[in-house]
Amino acid sequence: MPSITSFNAPHAHLLLNHIPTVGAVAALGLLIVAFIRRDEGLKLVGLEAVFAVALLTLPAYMTGVAAYQKLRGQPGIADGALRLHQDVALYGFTWMEFAGFIGWLALWQARRHGRAARGLVATTTALLFMALVVMAQAATLGGDIRHPELGGAAVSIPVADFLASKISDVMVNSPWAWPASETVHFLGLSLIFGVLLAVNLRILGVMKQVPFADVHRLLPWGMLGFGANLITGMLFFVGQPKQYIDSAPFYWKVVFLMIAGANFLYLTVFKNAWPLEGTALEGSWSASFGDKAMAIVSIFSWLVVLYGGRMLPFLGHAF
Repeated sequence: MPSITSFNAPHAHLLLNHIPTVGAVAALGLLIVAFIRRDEGLKLVGLEAVFAVALLTLPAYMTGVAAYQKLRGQPGIADGALRLHQDVALYGFTWMEFAGFIGWLALWQARRHGRAARGLVATTTALLFMALVVMAQAATLGGDIRHPELGGAAVSIPVADFLASKISDVMVNSPWAWPASETVHFLGLSLIFGVLLAVNLRILGVMKQVPFADVHRLLPWGMLGFGANLITGMLFFVGQPKQYIDSAPFYWKVVFLMIAGANFLYLTVFKNAWPLEGTALEGSWSASFGDKAMAIVSIFSWLVVLYGGRMLPFLGHAF
């Protein structure tokens, strides 16, 4: 049976690369229709879709980088075209993640105040549109890689001028960039795990004397840590992709990161504890079996993410 590191990266990317574009079109359509109909419920569905697409864009981009490492140097494939496709995809990924972050913030606000701020929803929509435009260009460039007869594969940009090359140069050659990113990465992990542990333990029945709304208020700090980890993690990955693309712990880390990210969305829109807020029965609220199962899965997922990251040098031979 083939190991997780023996999968065909180009084929995996072909399976995943349609998710950001198709998903972005669907999410954008939901938000536009919600604005036209002035439907607050549909806006929330659209925002949830934006966050989900932003989350799924991560493996789509990473498999693309892995595919680049596998395809570079092969006959009939221009390295410049590959690098340009990778750079444009990185820009699209960045726009998409910003859209997901602002969309999540709008969802969190809606959960606490009953309505998302129009400015946040409009900003999310604009960012999503920009992400879709850039990702469409990345898709076009990807199609040109194996079809130079279309006239779009000839690229004469110096290697050092590509964004990914510049990031790699800074991360590898700077005496402070990698250590500083490691420090921010650790602080981000502490924020994420601390906040989500508190919220999920509350769902499991711990700290019943603490109102759920109080621990829910901490979620933006956890999302701040998630964003810091995403940025620094991508700096590591783009800076030295060869250390990760053949590492089994890295792939397990990404899989469970997707699960843990889904828990962020679940906790944001989670509403079972809110009807009792401010009443005498608030402390007696008990989560359902499904809610508790989700909390356990989240805690376990983050433990796997932590373990996978720590084991990269030992099990994955990443360094």
